[in-house]
Amino acid sequence: MSSSGPKAWSQRFESALHPAIAAFNASIGFDIELIEQDIRGSEAHAKMLAKTEIISPEEAAQLVSGLETIRQEYLAGDFNPSVDDEDIHFAVEHRLVEIVGDVGKKLHTARSRNDQVGTDIRLYLREQLDSIREQLRAFQEALLGHAEQHVETVIPGYTHLQRAQPLSLAHHLLAYVEMAQRDWERLGDVRRRVNISPLGCGALAGTPFPIDRMYSAELLGFEAVYRNSLDGVSDRDFAIEFTAAASLIVMHLSRLSEEIILWAADEFGFVKLTDSCSTGSSIMPQKKNPDVPELVRGKTGRVFGHLQSLLVMMKGLPMAYNKDLQEDKEPLFDTVKTVQGCLEAMTILLRQGIQFQPQRLSTAVTTDYSNATDVADYLAAKGVPFREAYNLVGQVVRHCLDQNKLLKDLSLQEWQSLHPAFETDIYDAIAPQQVVAARRSFGGTGFEQVRHALLEAKKRLLVVD
Repeated sequence: MSSSGPKAWSQRFESALHPAIAAFNASIGFDIELIEQDIRGSEAHAKMLAKTEIISPEEAAQLVSGLETIRQEYLAGDFNPSVDDEDIHFAVEHRLVEIVGDVGKKLHTARSRNDQVGTDIRLYLREQLDSIREQLRAFQEALLGHAEQHVETVIPGYTHLQRAQPLSLAHHLLAYVEMAQRDWERLGDVRRRVNISPLGCGALAGTPFPIDRMYSAELLGFEAVYRNSLDGVSDRDFAIEFTAAASLIVMHLSRLSEEIILWAADEFGFVKLTDSCSTGSSIMPQKKNPDVPELVRGKTGRVFGHLQSLLVMMKGLPMAYNKDLQEDKEPLFDTVKTVQGCLEAMTILLRQGIQFQPQRLSTAVTTDYSNATDVADYLAAKGVPFREAYNLVGQVVRHCLDQNKLLKDLSLQEWQSLHPAFETDIYDAIAPQQVVAARRSFGGTGFEQVRHALLEAKKRLLVVD
């Protein structure tokens, strides 16, 4: 079923819109996404009109019944608006008049498509924010699942992509749990600013009808209403703020993706990819490609682009509503879908797609000089000024390189020839497990600190707001 008929402004115009311009002007191709929100907003508006005696309770009941009919038609696939309907708001209104007759023409009393679309898009985004926050919790749980298994698995830590100091693998993974926690909290902040109703702001100046904006806001679950009608119909800060928060989410996912891609390479070998989350090459039968993290890394730029698109769209708009604002929906919708898809894929990858290789990790941390700082700390603990100790350890490392040895391979005689403070306990001090365990400062990689951090992270996941 499609709707067609005169435009809402047809009596002002003497001739029809050019077909190409009509298609260019129409948003029904993408704002059909808002049909459920448009119907809900219209139902609340109808009930408010009855409460304030602008229409009768019987008329409101007819409107609500007709709107429910449209909802069911859409769910059954029988409501299919065309370009002639221009947008979802007019499509629903036109179909409503077909169903309930002239009373349907009263629904638009005391509102404009400007405050209507603002209401719809906020209802939509509020729901999506709740969904994405749930996905972030699932992502955190997947990270914690690995972290719990690998508290005492030691992994090389890097700065500048050079071996730096060994870490607990759990500590490394918990860094991403912290990032996701900030993302979850940020979306909660965004939700509070999304959850403000513009309904009743009219086209830009309010309405002379005795409406009750608080009542319609309450019916729709909004916590407040816009205090300024101009701001209410033209504000898209919330969309930009969401897209900025979404950009941070995918940036964090992209960083993890990059590490997984590196870890899966033969040169690292820190993880193996399972068949359920990787693909092969069309000509090289030995390959197993990390498609999921590569796609997440690639889609990150897409979300960044949407943020830029919204910022550029808004930067030169005068008050109040301008047709440019029609361009907010496609970037917003695609950002939502992209973030949801990336979170789902990365969560599945963590749960089913990668297997850490503890033996390879153990070998990695015993074949480098990432315990050099601990030699300096060892000397400092014995009273040698740290900067002096630091310079001395540089000499030790250079000596090892000349001798093609690792620090653990030096004899006690060699150690003591470099400084008399070295004793037999130096070997325990530079063992990878001890190097990690010794970092007991709050927030550090020491195993006890990591166990504490795991417990705290689990507690945070129980918080719902």
